[in-house]
Amino acid sequence: MGGQDSLMQEKLNIAVFVDYDNIEIGLKSTLRREFDVSLPLEALKERGDIVAKFAYANWSRQELATRQMAENAVQMVQRNPSPRGDKNGADINLALDALEMAFTHEHVNAFAIVSGDSDFIPLVNKLKEYGKTVYVVGGKAFTSTILQQNCHEFISYESLLNDGSSSRAPAGQPVERQRAVGVEDGMGQQQSGGRPQRGERRDQRARPAPLELSLAMPLVERALQVLERRSVQAQLGLLKSTMLQLDSTFSERAYGCGSFSEFVEKLKKADYVNVSGTGGRYVIERKGGTGKTDVAAPKPESALPHLRDVLENHRLELEDGVTAEDLAGWMNTETKSFEPKVYGFQEFTEFLNFAQDKTVVRVEPDQERGTVLVYLGAEFYPPAPPPEPEEPETSEYDEKQPIVAGQPSMVAPTPPVEEPKPPKKPRAPRKRTAKSDGDKPARKRAPRKKPQG
Repeated sequence: MGGQDSLMQEKLNIAVFVDYDNIEIGLKSTLRREFDVSLPLEALKERGDIVAKFAYANWSRQELATRQMAENAVQMVQRNPSPRGDKNGADINLALDALEMAFTHEHVNAFAIVSGDSDFIPLVNKLKEYGKTVYVVGGKAFTSTILQQNCHEFISYESLLNDGSSSRAPAGQPVERQRAVGVEDGMGQQQSGGRPQRGERRDQRARPAPLELSLAMPLVERALQVLERRSVQAQLGLLKSTMLQLDSTFSERAYGCGSFSEFVEKLKKADYVNVSGTGGRYVIERKGGTGKTDVAAPKPESALPHLRDVLENHRLELEDGVTAEDLAGWMNTETKSFEPKVYGFQEFTEFLNFAQDKTVVRVEPDQERGTVLVYLGAEFYPPAPPPEPEEPETSEYDEKQPIVAGQPSMVAPTPPVEEPKPPKKPRAPRKRTAKSDGDKPARKRAPRKKPQG
């Protein structure tokens, strides 16, 4: 924890890398907004000095987006896709450039990845190995939850929006991008296409409604316990850094607070914690005895069984994909007014993003309708079991083949052929001589006497 504290207190020189295509598609399909690069840049300036800014895209197709990039001094890196459509080309270029900067620019000690692509998880882990602070900026509704949880701090794009920001447009642009919509650009020239503005066809979504304060209490309690075990007073900055260390996705803005001090004030008014001190030097302590903090908030995983039941009931409709709005309607009618906020999700699309990482659903953006299409996840298509080994066919003639020396066999290796041994020659009879028996003379047989009659 001490290393984390010194890391937070050290002056941060931040290099920003923007995966433009990913963040643009994600915002259009979930928040129905155009990407405004000034919002994440302003949020990162509160955390350190921005020393480098890069954005990766095929800029020949993003003529109006180049204007806001130039106004914010973002260096645009041109990515020329191959004829085969290398969709991960920008990811590879961004990762290589970020690692090169980590090796060659020692003064850059923090990196901000503006993207929701889970392909950047190895890059985030590698930068952390080299002692770099890593921020990830993306929408909660489309950024991989694994990517959110493995960086030092996740900054949600939703938290950067003002409550009345639906009328705010990116710098140098109208409310909605005017690409191929038949309106005049800044030079007074008419662009091709006669469709109405997308701002008339669909409205932009403002920041989602805040979560209940009670949902933050498990994390606050855990952080206060950590500081108590270390015998350290829980002041504002130390408490927030501890909470971010335990959960990098925490943001006081998700609970309707503009600053962490305002968040603590709300906790105090709701009688969740004890706060002492004035002038910003607050010391936060846990409430003694039993109280509101003893009530456990539902975990996000506990919402998945409700979703599985609805998906099973509408399995046929989901084969071709349904919009998130249709699925949310089924959830409300079939699960007694399902409310994502009870489980810690500000919006239903954020819940779907969580379910996608759990392989319950598969989500694909639909830019034309400004929504996402939902399909059944891999959980509903388990892999086929391995085929059972086939038994060899047998017949009545299958018998154990005898093994004969010198004969080939199908069930045993062919034995080597033994060459017949030559027959033994009979020994010649030995001739007896006078010297054969110890030089004894041979006895002569006495003649047979005839019986006398």
